[in-house]
Amino acid sequence: MSVTIKFLGHAAFTIEADGTTLLVDPFLSGNPKAAVAAADLSPDAILLTHGHGDHLGDTVDIAKRTGAPVVAIVELANELAGDLPDGHPVSDINLGGTATFDWGWARLVPAWHTAVSPSGTAHTPGGLVINIGGKTIYHLGDTALFSDLALPGQRERLDAAIIPIGGHYTMDRHDAARAASLVGAPVVIPCHYDTFPPIETDVAAFAAEVDITGKRTIVLEPGQETEL
Repeated sequence: MSVTIKFLGHAAFTIEADGTTLLVDPFLSGNPKAAVAAADLSPDAILLTHGHGDHLGDTVDIAKRTGAPVVAIVELANELAGDLPDGHPVSDINLGGTATFDWGWARLVPAWHTAVSPSGTAHTPGGLVINIGGKTIYHLGDTALFSDLALPGQRERLDAAIIPIGGHYTMDRHDAARAASLVGAPVVIPCHYDTFPPIETDVAAFAAEVDITGKRTIVLEPGQETEL
């Protein structure tokens, strides 16, 4: 089954297979690179790497409007459960935990970063290993380079990795190229760059550095998509 990954800007993506759409880190309102408005999206689930404002974004508004379940680390999930209507489905997994759905599953894995939500909830950031349509995609979230980025690919065969490259708040493009080798996915999609001046970088240089290792870098402009 084909899986379509669409870049919405910054670290936000939709991942679609067989009529099911997942939305990751929906920072759209206030995002100068956003390809769509929050009101234009009707996902079947919302998955969060962490709750910084540039990742949590429009989660509450979209979830309220669509009823989409939300997956987040437990402390952030508890905050969101209080912001959403009673009974709204929120999966409060912790690092290593897996949320299972009819479409597949999402597992939260470690990332080296910091996180406090805009409302002040401290929590641990993560990456997301997402399985849908028979494909497995690893969204690293916001992270520095560290050796355990290799571990998800030792458990599952990864089909693609979404990697932050902008530096300043995450690893830069040089460390991101090393991360791509550790992760081991054959397809690499860069994110979290050029949204604001502190994270401007040379994405073509990143792609060239990764491509010489035999992996395929797919650079998506906001609004563009690729199919696995």
